[in-house]
Amino acid sequence: MLALVQRVSEARVRVDDRTVGEIGAGLLVLVCAEPADTPHHADRLLARLLKLRIFGDEQGRMNRSLQDTGGGLLLVSQFTLAADTSGGNRPSFTQAAPPDLGRALYEYLLAQARKIHAEVACGEFGAHMQVQLVNDGPVTIPLRIQ
Repeated sequence: MLALVQRVSEARVRVDDRTVGEIGAGLLVLVCAEPADTPHHADRLLARLLKLRIFGDEQGRMNRSLQDTGGGLLLVSQFTLAADTSGGNRPSFTQAAPPDLGRALYEYLLAQARKIHAEVACGEFGAHMQVQLVNDGPVTIPLRIQ
């Protein structure tokens, strides 16, 4: 699975002029499933997201995790993370999971996150979304779980 993690002071997702997901301080995570991904990959990604130490401690060092801070987790599906631009100017998305698998893994990740983390919000799979965020730092970290 691919993920782009952004530490935010706030973030929200809108679909058709309505807010479908919103958090204060925490992590906005853009998520993309790949064809060989399984629920095991989603579990490993979630564990990394919750334990990734990218929040400041008392000395301002990145030493605290989302588990430590209790911040929000906003998960947004984004198949374009798997874009391949090596063949020209139009990206290919053949490295992204087919929509049915992508949806199943995204929904699984979301369900697991809601079981173990207090504040979880999401986008809408397959919808045209507007994502608004205030990147804190800025801190943006790509992850690949294999």
